Amino acid sequence: MTLALPSRKTRQATGRPGFLVYGVLVAVLAASLFPLYYSFVLPTRDNSVIGDSALTLTPGGNLVHNIQRVYDTVDFWLALRNSLIVSTTVTVCCVLLSSLAGFAFAKLPFRGRNALFLAVVVTAMLPTQLGMIPLYMLMGKLGWIATLKAVIVPALVNAFAVFWMRQASEESVPYELVEAARVDGCSTLGIFWHVALPAIRPQAAVLAMFTFMATWNDFMWPLIVLDPSVTPTVQTALSSLASGYALDYTLILSGAAIGVLPLLLVFLLLSRQIVAGVMQGAVKG
Repeated sequence: MTLALPSRKTRQATGRPGFLVYGVLVAVLAASLFPLYYSFVLPTRDNSVIGDSALTLTPGGNLVHNIQRVYDTVDFWLALRNSLIVSTTVTVCCVLLSSLAGFAFAKLPFRGRNALFLAVVVTAMLPTQLGMIPLYMLMGKLGWIATLKAVIVPALVNAFAVFWMRQASEESVPYELVEAARVDGCSTLGIFWHVALPAIRPQAAVLAMFTFMATWNDFMWPLIVLDPSVTPTVQTALSSLASGYALDYTLILSGAAIGVLPLLLVFLLLSRQIVAGVMQGAVKG
């Protein structure tokens, strides 16, 4: 007895993708992962591979030496700690405050709700650079220059996060559940914590990933308001590595490879919730 492979018409009838679809997906995946892979290969080599015409795809044996040079050149442990403190604090506060604001705009009727929400959305259209000078003057009056508070406090909430969580609450939290919880004697904060927050958890995970990544990669504002020699972050430390007269590319790429590891870890921890949040809107209707 022989088993015949399903024909093209059979695969189309059953909705199963063919080999061409899988081939294109594999090619796109390889093209997407290659820069990340190559950024981890170069720190294992020396500077001779930078000017080499042949593409080096295999790891070398200089990884430990290059990492040691990074920590000998700048205080990268302090930079990692500061970036972790800033990114974690901003992410937790931004998700929590934006979820509260989004729930209020979506499910709590109050006078001027639409006008206030419009004002919040309009602030997202203003360029960030426009507010840096007055914000720096404010940080100076508060005495927060060269402290982590100057980076954390202005980023605790933003208009995009409020808009994102408002849309999530509007779509994922039915009015019937809110009213049922209120009839049962639940307070407004109790409704948010026990009803709304579990329903919008996938979207909150997506926001947490975006916020952590944006805060971790932020360079301009920390460079302006912090002292790289006293309160460095990962991005300002990498800038210090690249500030020499002759660029040491393997040194810079070694620092960049160390700095990207926390982002990969956060993505792995939130991957299931991120996929659920992205796909939730696709299965509605």
